[in-house]
Amino acid sequence: MNTYKIVKYTSEHYQMWNNFVANAKNATFLFHRDFMEYHSDKFQDFSLLIFDKKDILKAILPGNILDNVVYSHQGLTYGGLVLDENSKLSEVIQLNYQLLKFLSEAGIEKLQLKIIPNIYNNFPSDEMEYLAFLLNANLVRRDAIAILDLSNKIEISRVRKRGIETGKKHQLQIIEEDTFDSFWKELLIPNLNSKYNTNPVHSLEEITYLKSKFPKLIRQFNVYFEDKLVGGVTVFITKNVIHPQYISGNTAFNNLYGGLDYLYNHLITSVFKNEKYFDFGISNENSGRNLNESLHYWKESFGARTIAQNFYEIETKNFVKLNQVLL
Repeated sequence: MNTYKIVKYTSEHYQMWNNFVANAKNATFLFHRDFMEYHSDKFQDFSLLIFDKKDILKAILPGNILDNVVYSHQGLTYGGLVLDENSKLSEVIQLNYQLLKFLSEAGIEKLQLKIIPNIYNNFPSDEMEYLAFLLNANLVRRDAIAILDLSNKIEISRVRKRGIETGKKHQLQIIEEDTFDSFWKELLIPNLNSKYNTNPVHSLEEITYLKSKFPKLIRQFNVYFEDKLVGGVTVFITKNVIHPQYISGNTAFNNLYGGLDYLYNHLITSVFKNEKYFDFGISNENSGRNLNESLHYWKESFGARTIAQNFYEIETKNFVKLNQVLL
């Protein structure tokens, strides 16, 4: 086994970390320190950098620690070991051996990973799926994500077409705006409080801060009927994937105006028509064991189809299982 040096992230690594993320084969702006640290008060950071014997950075792990378990990452949609585009499988096996050995010797018993869906990768990168098998990892959750391939679109259903025509008939206006104030205060927060007794993951102050850091990657589209705000969507943009992070509207927006169909069709066929994938997100509950059938069908009726995202729990002591893998 090759030897590697593992170092906990500090602010001194800020630029090095972000440069690595920018050139990694399986990373998005969610791994940028400015994004990770907007909620640093909620998580105890345990991010790691892995260097080879020449002090060249080979991998990073966005992470936090809670109750003797390292997570990658509880505050992010996905995580896992972030790799250089030139990484080879044998090297990743050796990296994981050193990583898990490091954690085990530090008294950390488990590592939990939420694997980044493969459509977000710049190059094929299923190394961690293979490592999960080698390490007898426990699959603790699997989500079904509805994905639309924008270069190979399936024709949308007649029901969606009717909704789009309804939106046109009501002359809905879609306007991109630089602020989130009206959408958050008038629609998103009241609707989440009323329906789920919860608040958005990002507060208005947090999403405004993130927009200031990533102005081209976080965009807000609001929908108006007769100059009244009736709906909207907050979109996260990565190199390969468009993902609506928040979507909300009043009762008439969904039931009378055809607003949701009209808005998504506008994003798919106009604003982001030249992108690769449109990620409708999950329709799961109970750690993936239940599916909201009608919600997933709505996404599929736009032509979306399903991919899986896996969540693994790895016992760090299992690093020894990698000793005899390479022949």
